[in-house]
Order: sequence, then C-alpha cells, then structure tokens
Amino acid sequence: MKGLILSGGRGTRLRPITYTSAKQLVPVANKPILFFGIEWMRDAGITDIGIVTGDTGAEIERACGDGSRFGVNLTYIPQSAPLGLAHAVGTAQGYLQDSPFVVYLGDNLVKDGIAPLVREFERDQPNAQILLAHVKNPQEFGVAELEGDRVVRLVEKPKEPKSDLALVGVYMFDKTVWEAIASLKPSTRGEYEITDAIQSLITTGYNVRSHVIQGWWKDTGRLEDLLEANRLLLETQERSILGNVDDASQIQGRVHIGAGTQVIRSEIRGPVIIGENCHIEDAYIGPFTSIQDGAKVVASEVEHSILLEGSRVLNIGGRMEDSLLGRDVEVRRDDRKPRAYRFMLGDNSQVSVI
Repeated sequence: MKGLILSGGRGTRLRPITYTSAKQLVPVANKPILFFGIEWMRDAGITDIGIVTGDTGAEIERACGDGSRFGVNLTYIPQSAPLGLAHAVGTAQGYLQDSPFVVYLGDNLVKDGIAPLVREFERDQPNAQILLAHVKNPQEFGVAELEGDRVVRLVEKPKEPKSDLALVGVYMFDKTVWEAIASLKPSTRGEYEITDAIQSLITTGYNVRSHVIQGWWKDTGRLEDLLEANRLLLETQERSILGNVDDASQIQGRVHIGAGTQVIRSEIRGPVIIGENCHIEDAYIGPFTSIQDGAKVVASEVEHSILLEGSRVLNIGGRMEDSLLGRDVEVRRDDRKPRAYRFMLGDNSQVSVI
C-alpha cells in the first residue's frame, strides 16, 4: 500500500497563525500535527507516502524533507488550486497508480494511529473503507448511514442528519476510486467532494465498508480543537526532567522539561511539556500547556495553552489560559503612564481583556 497525506488547506479558521505557517505544522504536545500522520502511516507499514501541498508547500517540504528522518520516502505533489478533497486525491493519481492507498487529512489526529485499520482493509479488501466517529454535531460533517458495517449513503453537512456518525479524516481506496473521481461535478461549494466520490462508489455497487473508531479523533482546524488535541496527547506523556530546576521550584505530575531550560522559583503542574532552552521564572505553568523551544515565561501564569517557539509572556500579573501564541510573539505588562492597553495585532487576531 501507499499513503497520501492531504496538506493543501489554507487554515483560515486558525488565522492569524496560518498567515505565516502551514496549519499542518502547528504543534500539539510540541510536535507538528503533520508529523503524527507520517509516523502513524510508517507504523502501519506504509513507507511510500505522497503529500499533496498548496500555497504552503515549500514550508512543508522544508519541515519534512525526504522522509528519511521518519523512515519513509516522501514525494511532494502540488495541487493547482484548493478545489476539494476529491480533487486533491485525483491530483495524486499519477503517483498512486493502481496501488491501494490510505488518504490521511494532514490536520487530523486519531488516537492510537491507523495500523489496525490498515490491517483490516488489507484483510477484507473492500473497494473502499471509511472511518467514522460518533459526534454531537453531525450537521457540521459528512455523515454516513449504515446497514451493518456497509455504507449505504453519505451526506455532506446535512441539515437534518440521519445518524451521528461523522466521517473521520482517514480513507482507504483501491483503484476503483479513479473512476468515481473522474465522474464528479463540483458541489454547490464549487469543490469536488470526497463524500460524492464515495457515494458514487456506493451507487455503482462497489463494496464500501466502515469502521467506527472507539478512541478520540480530532480535526484540529479550530483553536478549541487544537487545544483539546494538545490536552489529549499530553495526558499520555511520561515525566522527564532534562533541564535545570532550582530548589525553590515545584514540579508536580507528568512534566517534560527539555535540555537547557531553566526553571527558577516556579511551580509546574503536569501534564506539561516545555522544550529546550526556555526560561521559566517566578511563574506558574498549569496543566495541558505546551511550550516550544526558546520561549520565556516570567512573573506570569499560563494554563491550557500552546506557546510556539521563541514566544514570551512577561509580568502579566494574571493567568493566561485557552491561548495560542505564535512564534516570537510577546505578551507583557506595560507599566508606562498613562496606563492603557497597547496592541499591535495582525489581521484576524483575537484578544480577550479582563
């Protein structure tokens, strides 16, 4: 089997972070989301992987390289325009040819990876296999209707869903999908929908199977889902203290502190991950926080947040939570007179003031 990771989305729901970074490279638990997909494919025995890219293709290629760091072979496939998931898959037909393959959305995370699901597809050899998850808001997803484990109908974002089973961002196909994609017309959104391609397989009489996953799944396209994925992944990490922690500091629970990081007169309650060469002083770092390399938190409290490389939270005199700071962002208390809020914010920034 081959693998295909779709990484061409623009990430508009994560502005302004995604003005300067691909959404698939935003980190959770200090690892870019895209890396999880690559590693999970490798762990399923898939070593030839194509990555479909869009405007951020050069950045993704710089981050992932030729794949040797992951033990796989990566091939980059530019998509001419963001015309839908089926269009992205069709763009890779020359790379995939007649091989069965797995499609993985580059901003999705699935608990425990995909190895058992790939084994199931290889064993049963349906024409297609989709992953489903029970959700509370099925009207926001593609929704499946089943007879047993056989899929009989798919509807994209139905106003009145017939089930609560949403399509997870992992699909498996054999070569019959090319016929389905070739027959597609654009949807009302002007895109070639993967749900329409799968429905075409069903209508034509091909065998489309489903697997309802029992663990968690996250589409990390929104801040709240990104923070939740960060929380879920941090809950699985082990304690590891590689940096320097002074005697006046307290470290509680599953906390990872990277080499070269200094912790001074601070309290850290896990699960927390702090990268290398950070500076934490007179601070409180609360549960479910990820801090990347070179960041600084001084005289401040941070909880349930993600701080990217080189970010700084200085003397804010309160607690910052449920937040995402981009690279080299600085949030600080300003004691100048007259007292005022002073901001320099890019497009689509969000600020909550207390």
